[in-house]
Amino acid sequence: MKEYIVEIDGKKVNAKEGMTILEAARSAGIRIPTLCFDEKLEPYGACRLCTVEIGTGRTRMVASCVYPVEDKLVVKTRSPRVDQVRKTLLQLLLARAPGSKVIQDLACEYGAKTTPFDKESAYCILCGLCVRYCAEVK
Repeated sequence: MKEYIVEIDGKKVNAKEGMTILEAARSAGIRIPTLCFDEKLEPYGACRLCTVEIGTGRTRMVASCVYPVEDKLVVKTRSPRVDQVRKTLLQLLLARAPGSKVIQDLACEYGAKTTPFDKESAYCILCGLCVRYCAEVK
């Protein structure tokens, strides 16, 4: 199995072939927020809160829970661009599930104290976690 060196937030991280960016970051103690990820389930990428910026120069935004590591990959888990994407996502989630403590805490962290979107109060963010858990684990 190949070993890669990945740079995450300026830190060199050893990662094995087949790992995702999220797994590599967690192995190095680097926090990336997620809502739809569970270690017992196949990665899904629905909530997109784990979005990170990859590359140098011309960069791309990817969901870290489904994006595989590659040698010499450069990843930023916090940048103005990443933070803006997460803030917008959290504003959408606040409209959908305004009573969720987890979403409220993340929204506060990213400066999304209010939402410009119409509130639905569905209490479901459509991440698929509960359905996938029942299908894959139960």
